[in-house]
Amino acid sequence: MPLVILSGLPTSGKTTRAQELKTFFETRLAAQAQAQDDSAPKTKDYRIHIVNDESLNLNKHVSYNTAADEKKARGALMSAVERLLSKDDIVIVDSLNYIKGFRYQLYCVARAIGTPHCVVFCACIPDRARAWNKESGAYPETIFEELLVRFEEPDSRTRWDSPLFVMVPEDKLPEDEIWDSVILKKAKPPNMSTVVKVVKETNYLYEFDQTTQNVIQAILDAQKSGDPTKQIKAPLSSILLQLPPTRVVTLSELRRLRRQFTSINKMHTLLDMTRVAEGFVEYLNQNLNA
Repeated sequence: MPLVILSGLPTSGKTTRAQELKTFFETRLAAQAQAQDDSAPKTKDYRIHIVNDESLNLNKHVSYNTAADEKKARGALMSAVERLLSKDDIVIVDSLNYIKGFRYQLYCVARAIGTPHCVVFCACIPDRARAWNKESGAYPETIFEELLVRFEEPDSRTRWDSPLFVMVPEDKLPEDEIWDSVILKKAKPPNMSTVVKVVKETNYLYEFDQTTQNVIQAILDAQKSGDPTKQIKAPLSSILLQLPPTRVVTLSELRRLRRQFTSINKMHTLLDMTRVAEGFVEYLNQNLNA
């Protein structure tokens, strides 16, 4: 069942929306089961989960203090989503989800198991969110202001932020539209960077590491040679790698993206190293040019 990703400024009403969504799904699923004919197959008993800082015992005054603390908090959130999400579970991610790269990772998790997803953006003007934060004391003022500056608003033109539902605090939940998008809609098939097929290769992890490292080396070599096309033919990949036209990609950035790609796929094996290379190239194209 679907993954519902909430996104918004700190104290913009995400938890309220998460509870509304949970109540809506419970009510609609119960009504659907009750309306079934006795001779019809019984509706599944879907489980509904809300994953947020509170459910993971994360303290907002500590978890967003430093970049390292934030990374740990996002790691805990991702682990919880990966553990709970299945075709029999609805997972509502009630968190800031303010980094587009992290929303892309969540999207990849949903795609990998073949379940739909959507993004609910709780739109709120900064002054209003600031006033609510001051009233609730949810975030220290300095942390609130830093998160405000770093927030990357969802964009419906990107596939990981689509379908996107934008709501201000006064709006009613678009129940029918959300239901149609994530319950009735058939999930897209996994793409090369998310598909999971188990194969028996004793040296898979070693080959995976070497294949992704070779892609990175091809990028570094092309940048050293001053390739004006900014398009690279990476080893084993038939997909061209498109570098950003206006900047040099650093080794640290490539290593970070490689770790993310490895983390997404470490529990599974792809069909062969060609698919690993092409999946990594797709992942780099999406993140380097976002």
